[in-house]
Amino acid sequence: MIVPMGHILAFSAALFLMGLACVLARRNLIMILIGVEIMLNAVGLTLVGASALWQAIDGQIFVIFLMAMTSAEVAISLAMVVYLSRRRGTITANDFDGMKG
Repeated sequence: MIVPMGHILAFSAALFLMGLACVLARRNLIMILIGVEIMLNAVGLTLVGASALWQAIDGQIFVIFLMAMTSAEVAISLAMVVYLSRRRGTITANDFDGMKG
């Protein structure tokens, strides 16, 4: 393995924390979705790095399924955001509190 596993884990942790900060700090639904995607990519990077370290293909196969799942999630989520923006006229997360007790 060319890149040490510690560097992969540090980069993946930095990506995950940036995605988490984006999810927690932003109120725009599209930015929240981008933050979730960054977090999922960080997990995929960790899986590929561990798979290369242990010379097993299981992690890489799992990442392919993870990428397929995230592409479906993005398509559905963006369709929902477009629907909500047309219906309410805004994509700010604070405005969608209809299920609040």
